[in-house]
Amino acid sequence: MPSSLTIYVDADACPVAIKEILFRTAKRLKIETVLIANGGMRIPDSKFIRIETVPHGADIADNRIIELMQAGDIVITGDIPLASRVVKKSGIAIGTRGELYDDESVHSRLATRDLMEQLRSAGVETGGPRPQNTKDVQAFANQLDKIVTRLLRKSKRKNESK
Repeated sequence: MPSSLTIYVDADACPVAIKEILFRTAKRLKIETVLIANGGMRIPDSKFIRIETVPHGADIADNRIIELMQAGDIVITGDIPLASRVVKKSGIAIGTRGELYDDESVHSRLATRDLMEQLRSAGVETGGPRPQNTKDVQAFANQLDKIVTRLLRKSKRKNESK
């Protein structure tokens, strides 16, 4: 029986290893997974996985994700401002390195992001994020599994009490 839970993916910058985990999860647990992207990409043939292509432009994919998602849905993103919007809408934001964003952590990350932006605009070289490694991929897989398991159990209990 398919879940009412939906996973939305900010897909343009989502690493391939993370997408592969999401594809396996969608098929195994029958969870609708929607990739939102500015361009086409290959996805497996599954009634639980689809891609929605949006025009190029600042925040168009982010806006579409926020428009589609409901409270309790999961959004996969490395974009801190999008994660903040997801949390405000009572969604669950998970970073591609396994970070679970809540009200407190997302505000802290936004403050750090803004500080780094100010330093860069002042000419300070700050460097970029380190490349994703297997430990990050494993942390993501563990976090996704923990969150999805909790949500599906909660949904099952809710349905059984009806």
